[in-house]
Amino acid sequence: MTKVDIISGFLGAGKTTFIKKLISDVYPGEQIVLIENEFGEIGIDGTFMNNAGIEVTEINSGCICCSLVGDFEASLKEVLETYHPDRIIIEPSGVGKLSDVIKAVSDVHSHELELDNYIAVIDAKKCRLYTKNFGEFFNNQIEYASLIILSRTQDITEFQLDECLKIIKEHNNQANVITTPWDQLTKEILTNAFSNSDNLRDELLEQLDICPICAHHHDHHHDHEHHHNHEHHHNHEHHHDHNCECGHEHHHADEVFTSWGKQTPKKYSKSQLEKILKELSDSSAYGNILRAKGYVDSIEGDWWYFDLVPGEYEIRIGKPDFTGRICVIGEKLDKIKLDRLFDEVA
Repeated sequence: MTKVDIISGFLGAGKTTFIKKLISDVYPGEQIVLIENEFGEIGIDGTFMNNAGIEVTEINSGCICCSLVGDFEASLKEVLETYHPDRIIIEPSGVGKLSDVIKAVSDVHSHELELDNYIAVIDAKKCRLYTKNFGEFFNNQIEYASLIILSRTQDITEFQLDECLKIIKEHNNQANVITTPWDQLTKEILTNAFSNSDNLRDELLEQLDICPICAHHHDHHHDHEHHHNHEHHHNHEHHHDHNCECGHEHHHADEVFTSWGKQTPKKYSKSQLEKILKELSDSSAYGNILRAKGYVDSIEGDWWYFDLVPGEYEIRIGKPDFTGRICVIGEKLDKIKLDRLFDEVA
């Protein structure tokens, strides 16, 4: 039986970093395949994970929950047949809805799959910003998580942490929330947090109209009926799909967010790259930039890897690749200006 973990998290929350820690600290010795779902034309994170020696199957230009459900099922079955892994870790797009990814996995008809953990990685510094501006996507990841991991708690005050926890509890008051800085997280802490979320995982499945027994064993027979007599005690009861009658308007990620990406052989100095990222961070001329990431060749000889979220960015040295890759995600992006910014920087 192959277990499936879903690691969700809004743009730039730190999903990839947490997955690396999870694999090295909690699942050592397990044969693991990571399935990545990038929102954007240019896949970036797959290279990061491959550099760490982790098998990656990338699905680009869309999200698992909508346009790529068919491709996702085929990819999942191919992974099972090719690798027969102990565990599959799915890293959805940062703008994907966790509830839809859980549904997508549960719809894959295989006796070999067992849904295990649905985790949301939340950037504690950006919690209020994202719940206010992108609540339909951000809050959904909180609501359907069986475990919540806060990133960057070492960078905020106690007041900010309390404010973040209050927002989380408004949307999910049962999931364990890990607030410990990641450099202090041990295998024991993470294992204990996982083990305390079994009942909540089943309850979340029921809220999505998924039979926990079927989801665990994937013995799907669509010509029979399930008669469940379960009670729900969660603090929200409406279902997040396009046909629900909760009175809310629902969107797919590609109706709200846009992406721009390119491959480039261009070499950049560190100062040139800093100038670009500062411009993206400070100016609204390119659209509402929520995430920029990539890696490019360097004039100085090393390759530069970069990450940007609203208000901050970082540049670090990384391994060379066959060409540079850049990806920007946001709202109402001006792709012509973005292309010019990366091509014409002096």
